[in-house]
Amino acid sequence: MNLAWLSRLGPLEVILILLVILLLFGAKKLPELARSIGRSLQEFKKGQKEGADSKPDDENKTSEDKKA
Repeated sequence: MNLAWLSRLGPLEVILILLVILLLFGAKKLPELARSIGRSLQEFKKGQKEGADSKPDDENKTSEDKKA
């Protein structure tokens, strides 16, 4: 992901973005939203790791299938 545009945000823009998020979701929903985002990221990273671990096995199976 290219997040270079984030470096151009100033403190005022960040505060405005946070205020809009607070207005959209409300103060009670923000902790729940943050937890769900954290869990989603954990699951995504776990899936990436499992996918990377199983990738060499898949390549071996396809080369063995070609030999047979």
